[in-house]
Amino acid sequence: MIIFPLLAGTLASILHVISGPDHLAAVTPLVIEAKRKAWRIGLSWGLGHLIGMLLIGILFLLFKDFIPVEAISEYSEQMVAIVLIGVGFWAFYRIFKTSKTHQHPHIHTENEAYIHIHKHQHDHNEAHQHTHKKVVKQNIISSFGIGFLHGLAGVAHFLLLLPVLGFDDKLEGMQYIIGFAIGTVLAMSAYALILGKIATYSKQQHNETFFKGIRFAGGLFAIVIGFYWLYLSFN
Repeated sequence: MIIFPLLAGTLASILHVISGPDHLAAVTPLVIEAKRKAWRIGLSWGLGHLIGMLLIGILFLLFKDFIPVEAISEYSEQMVAIVLIGVGFWAFYRIFKTSKTHQHPHIHTENEAYIHIHKHQHDHNEAHQHTHKKVVKQNIISSFGIGFLHGLAGVAHFLLLLPVLGFDDKLEGMQYIIGFAIGTVLAMSAYALILGKIATYSKQQHNETFFKGIRFAGGLFAIVIGFYWLYLSFN
């Protein structure tokens, strides 16, 4: 069946992405912060992850006798762990960062003169949109970099592409690789889209406690997975 290699590659990559808690933890805080157009962050991670995997695979095939591919992979795992921890603490910083407030005195003289002070935030819509676009762009770049490191981390990733060697001709092997690429990007984009919708809904409902809870959980998730992977890399 001609389409089988394509489907096999797609399924293998989807299972690989969603079965790795470190994959999900890497983008969760970034997606929650972005909310809208969050699928772009998942797409960026998927592309970075795919490029990293292909690069480590090519290095393993062509230069395994000259380049310490396993050492590169090992240090990449540690780097990913540190990045995950950093992303988690960044999420905490965003949550607990105190907003600047401005105080303005007002004098009222209806019956008797008195002065009171209003505290409010200067939050213009135009400035908010500009800030939001900047955050999304930064998160997309960060997601791509983390995905790339993830792809480099672990020669075991290369094993996922070994079925290519078992197909009868190069066309089927190319179909498997294309399917793998599609599945990697599709799985993380779908995850980011769903999580972004949840974050956006909670924000639109003005449920700040729930929204902060989601952000806190995402940051904690990244930190726990980061420390766990760091522990594994030294054992």
